[in-house]
Amino acid sequence: MTSELFLDVQPNEVSIALLEDKNLVELQKENLDSSFSVGNVYLGKIKKLMPGLNACFVDVGYEKDAFLHYQDLGVQFNTQAKYLKQVLSDRKTLAPISKAPSLPDIPKEGTLSDLVKVGQEVLVQIVKEPISTKGPRLTSEISIAGRYLVLIPFGEKVSVSQKIKSNEERTRLKQLIQSIKPARMGIIVRTVAEGKRVAELDNELKVLMKYWEDCILKVQKSSVLPVMVHEETSRTVAMLRDLFNPSFENIYINNKDTYEEIKNYVSLIAPEKQDIVKLYEGRVPIFDNFSITKQIKSLFGRTVSYRNGAYLIIEQTEAMHVVDVNSGNRSKQNNGQEENALDVNIAAADELARQLRLRDIGGIIVVDFIDMNEAENRQKLYERMCQNMQQDRAKHNILPLSKFGLMQITRQRVRPALSIDTSEDCPTCHGKGTIPPSILFTDMLENKIDYLVNKLSIKKFSVHLHPYVAAYVNKGVVSLKRKWQLKYGFSIDIVPNQSLAYLEYRFYRSGEEIDMKEEYEIR
Repeated sequence: MTSELFLDVQPNEVSIALLEDKNLVELQKENLDSSFSVGNVYLGKIKKLMPGLNACFVDVGYEKDAFLHYQDLGVQFNTQAKYLKQVLSDRKTLAPISKAPSLPDIPKEGTLSDLVKVGQEVLVQIVKEPISTKGPRLTSEISIAGRYLVLIPFGEKVSVSQKIKSNEERTRLKQLIQSIKPARMGIIVRTVAEGKRVAELDNELKVLMKYWEDCILKVQKSSVLPVMVHEETSRTVAMLRDLFNPSFENIYINNKDTYEEIKNYVSLIAPEKQDIVKLYEGRVPIFDNFSITKQIKSLFGRTVSYRNGAYLIIEQTEAMHVVDVNSGNRSKQNNGQEENALDVNIAAADELARQLRLRDIGGIIVVDFIDMNEAENRQKLYERMCQNMQQDRAKHNILPLSKFGLMQITRQRVRPALSIDTSEDCPTCHGKGTIPPSILFTDMLENKIDYLVNKLSIKKFSVHLHPYVAAYVNKGVVSLKRKWQLKYGFSIDIVPNQSLAYLEYRFYRSGEEIDMKEEYEIR
């Protein structure tokens, strides 16, 4: 399997697409005016205790106060709270964590109100972003993730990833980390550390320790609460850190600054792979050039077709996602209804596993497969689904089919599910039901070009159009494009853009959009 990563960096948004064997399997969108908050560490203040929930609400600067449950305090909470109090009481001298007094672990079935009080300052980390009407979910067990290791302050335990199967390698890594780890620090050894030399692991441990020291230094100097004391790396780098493996063949980025950031990170974690990071400078939008836009439009939406006319219907409710499997108008096989049902269900399991990753669907998912009478076939379907979900990094649990033919899946919900509306609004009538004569569309475009060149003195720009309209503008030896260039200047460029609706248009200059919409077009 080969993997490719594509980054479409726009003025207000970054889109990240992961392709495996040319098939889109993950898509993330990040608004540049909103931070990627999972992993961020805050010094917050407890606002309200909830004894009935054995939890509290903490102010970390969000509109909704964040939620901290007793079970998320971490067994070393007493030690952390004591050290935090010591740091905040002495603003001049920073006590090293190795000198922090070790206190007994908190009991598993304790009460949160016995440990904290309203107004108390706490060091917390976001583990779930705000979703719907809920604020962020917090933990007091801080962890700072690297490529090979995860640093857990105030812990003492060294754990090795269960995915490393060799007992000899597990023992080697555990002994190696025990010999280099600082006091009062726990370490989780990640799967990709398998076979790595001590120098590589030691270098990363020093980097993670520097992050922690900077974090505590900010805590000590904080004067106004809440304050963010450690910011997780950008979503792009975080995704790379978790996904990067030898199967990566290409990483394409259409922005110079982001390209430099990714290139530097890859050269740090895998110097031999830094050449796979490439700057895309084509005139066609990056997702269009690599046929990603077409996949997005076909894979999102309520109905998803997958094989020989079969399709999935995916519905979201407040409590869960519901998926219905339909055979559609596919041709019947000669093997009978049972074999037909098995064939459709197996293909549906393949597509569903892809959809869960692609849309980042979390919570409870109920799947209504086509009924099968034979227990052996139901077991085959369950095993296929389990096999498909092995590629999913999110924690999940799958139950065998019930007697009603339903499969229940739970999948870790970290951030809101990605929803993309694949239907297109009419760009000319905007819901009014009547449109100006379409034959006049190019005349209207020329008027806008004339206004840009002669009134605003903008000489160099590009016009993004639907591919069909762009083809019309470019057709012929003396095309409309050529006439416009001769009349207004050769710095006018026509770019086909698959993300636009028919008769929709956008003007760009140096990557920034120029707002050329008429007043009646703005809704």
